[in-house]
Amino acid sequence: MMKTRKGYPVYPLTVAQKFHTYYQNFCPKKEVLNIGTSLTIETELDIEMLKKAIYKAYERCDSMRLRFAADKDGTLYQYVVDKEDREIEYVDFSDKTMEEAAEIMTQWTQVPFKRCDSPMNRIVIIKTPDGFQGVYLLVNHMTMDAQSLICFLKDIIEIYSSSMYEGVEYPKEMSSYIEQLKKDLAYEAGSKAQARDEEFFKKIIDSSEPIYNGIDGAGHLAAERERCKDPELRAAVNVSDSVDSALDIFHLEAEPTKRLMDFCEKYHVSLACLLLMGLRTYFQKMNGNDDVSINTAIARRATLKEKKCGGTRIHSFPFRTIISQDKTFLEGVYEIRDLQNQYFRHANYDPTAYFAYRSKVYPHAPGQTYEPMSLTYQPLTLKDQRFEKLGDIHYKTKWYPNGATTQAMYLTVMHRSDDNGLDFSFEHQVKAVTREQLEYMYYYLCKIMFKGTERPNLPIGDIIKLI
Repeated sequence: MMKTRKGYPVYPLTVAQKFHTYYQNFCPKKEVLNIGTSLTIETELDIEMLKKAIYKAYERCDSMRLRFAADKDGTLYQYVVDKEDREIEYVDFSDKTMEEAAEIMTQWTQVPFKRCDSPMNRIVIIKTPDGFQGVYLLVNHMTMDAQSLICFLKDIIEIYSSSMYEGVEYPKEMSSYIEQLKKDLAYEAGSKAQARDEEFFKKIIDSSEPIYNGIDGAGHLAAERERCKDPELRAAVNVSDSVDSALDIFHLEAEPTKRLMDFCEKYHVSLACLLLMGLRTYFQKMNGNDDVSINTAIARRATLKEKKCGGTRIHSFPFRTIISQDKTFLEGVYEIRDLQNQYFRHANYDPTAYFAYRSKVYPHAPGQTYEPMSLTYQPLTLKDQRFEKLGDIHYKTKWYPNGATTQAMYLTVMHRSDDNGLDFSFEHQVKAVTREQLEYMYYYLCKIMFKGTERPNLPIGDIIKLI
């Protein structure tokens, strides 16, 4: 193994990073790992001061200075360079429409990064046609995830605000990416914790074989059984032969969002539990199965150090629940909460090892799966006390699609910055899932969640009949 690269110590990839390389290798479009976003504020910014704040934020966040290198056999390693002194671009979109500006930033998001020895992010200071100003940020998913990306953007704003406005404190230090990386690598080197986590997941897998639930019902699995001449088959291929993706976003208004959040507060559950309950009940309604599996992402940022260390820490596992229709909605939510808490305790385990073990226990053809979709709930927003001090400054955040996905359907639920309502962003393969199917699913998902939160002691079967 290389010990240093360009004078910097090198480290192996973590499990979370290997997971990304794993599906990028199967994907003809390498931009599949790009995450593009913009944050703009309704105020005239001092561009030079903003540049200084960006350079300072780079200095404070190791993983934004991450580079990759490959050894002779193609194995990737990572290292962190001392400083980032690239010129920060400025683009004024004032002569464009909002749609044209968004289209240009979407194009930026679809340009893959060079893999070795080159920066894995791009920052552009922008002025949008509506007179807002701010930054466009593109990162490679192997170096950042949505939570660390939001953390980084917040850092820029806080550094900028503290230099521009009286009485705004300088933000507290970020934590070390390398320190967390070393902890992850120690865990992976055969620790007791790893053995405990492996035992937990193997037990789940060994218990019994899951079953595939289709977005439109059981027809998809029936067709797969027919195709494979196997009437007992429980898995199906749900991806298409093209990785081209679209992003369809559905907006839930602030008032109904607040009703869902109030329910979560009253019953001490997270919104992620409620979303999982809504989704699994939708699949239960459509397929007639009490047994439902959905891939769920776990951020692995429990401690303050993990929250502020940057990098990518997401592990994604199948989340399977078997909840009969005679249980109440609330019982279902509590069952999900208890299982989620167990998952959080064991979430450092390697998801690729999970899938490898499962495919040994239940062997089937490549591409067949039990999970029709993935869910991520993003609780972090840029809502912050520091903004309150700056008066009522309006700001906008926007995510740009990279145009490729290896999954049939990936739902990310986030809070909007302006009114704290929810955005349901479905990234999906164009040939695997249509917008109409998503509209139908979103409509029923909301009906289930509202009926269930209004009448939590109603049996699930009654909710399915009522909606």
